[in-house]
Amino acid sequence: MNKRLNYRYLLYPFGLMRTKEILKVNPTIIPKRVESSESIISVYSYNETNLAEEKNVSLQDCKNYINNTDQVKWINVDGINKQVIETLAAQFNIHNLIVEDIQSVGQRPKVDEINHHLFCLLNMLYFNFDNNSIESEQISILLGEHYVISFQEDGHRDVFNLLRERLKLETSKIRLSRADYLCYALIDMIVDHYFLVMDKLGDKIEVLEEEIIKKPNTRSLAKINQLRKELIVLKRNIAPVRELVNGLIKSESKLINDNTTNKYFKDVYDHVIQANDLVENYRDMMITMQDLYINQVNLKMNEVMKVMTIVTCLLAPATVIGGIFGMNFERIPYLHNQYGFYIAVALMLSIPIGMIFIFKKRGWF
Repeated sequence: MNKRLNYRYLLYPFGLMRTKEILKVNPTIIPKRVESSESIISVYSYNETNLAEEKNVSLQDCKNYINNTDQVKWINVDGINKQVIETLAAQFNIHNLIVEDIQSVGQRPKVDEINHHLFCLLNMLYFNFDNNSIESEQISILLGEHYVISFQEDGHRDVFNLLRERLKLETSKIRLSRADYLCYALIDMIVDHYFLVMDKLGDKIEVLEEEIIKKPNTRSLAKINQLRKELIVLKRNIAPVRELVNGLIKSESKLINDNTTNKYFKDVYDHVIQANDLVENYRDMMITMQDLYINQVNLKMNEVMKVMTIVTCLLAPATVIGGIFGMNFERIPYLHNQYGFYIAVALMLSIPIGMIFIFKKRGWF
C-alpha cells in the first residue's frame, strides 16, 4: 500500500492533479457551492453632482433603492449566500433562472436577458505566485434600468478598486452616464485584468525558454506541462467572453444605450479578441518550446553518443593488437623479441593518435 502511495506522489510534480481540476467540469452533474457564512453588501449611489457610499447595508434597506430613479445605484454583494440572493431576487424581481446561475459553479461565460434585466456571467482571473497557477472567481453582473448588482465569490480581492476611485471624481465618465456605462466599466475592468495575468504568465514562459536553452532537464518538461495547462484555463475563461460582449453589442434591449453599444462595448470586444490572439500566441510558444526541449535533449544525447563513439574507435586498434598477441599460437612474430612489448605499445598509441588527426581534419569533432 505504501509503495502505491509513493508512486502516486511521484506523479504530482507533473501536474496530474491540476489536469483533473481543469477537466472535472461535467454539465450533467450539478456541482455544490460552498456558501459564504455571510454576505457583505455595499451600495454606491451617484449622479453628476452627488455620490453616496454605504457599506454593510442590510437586506431590508436594499429595497429602498428600487424606486429611486434620480441616481444610478451600484449594489455589490461580496460572498454568495443563498438566502441573500433569494431575498434580493424577490425585491428586484429577478428571474429564478438568473438566481440559479448566480449560485452555480463552473458556468461558462454568457449573457441573458430575462424580465427586463440583462445578466452577464464571467470569470475574474488572478495569478497565484505560490503554485504558479491561474485562479478564477465567478462574477455575476445584473443590469437594471437604474441600477447594477454585482455578485462576487471572494470579497477580499477584486479588480474594481480603480473603478471605485473613478466614482469619486465628478468629472469622470461614469458619473455622467447611465447604469449601462457602469455595466460596461465592470466588464472592461475584468477584461483588462486578463492582460495582467497573461503578462505574468508570459514572464514565466520567457524564463522557462532561457532555462531550456541553457540547461534542459526533466523539471523543464514538467514546467512546460504545467504552463500548458494554465493556458487551457486562460482559453476556457477568455474565449467565451467574446460571445458575451458580442451578445451585448447585438442586443436590442432598452437598458443599453446605442452610444454605449457602438463605442464602449465594441472597444471591449476588440480587447477580448486581442486577449484571445495573445493566448493563441502563448500556445504556439509552448508547442515550439516543447519541440525545443526535445531537440535540446536529442542534441545532448548526440553529443554523448559522439564522444562514446570516438572513444570506442580510438580503443579499437589497441584491442585488435592485444587480441592478436594474446592468441595461444606457438609461433607469433615478435612474440619472444625483447622489444616486442614496446613495439605493441607504440602501435597501440601511434594508431589512435593518427586517427585523432584524421578525425580532426575531416571535422568529425
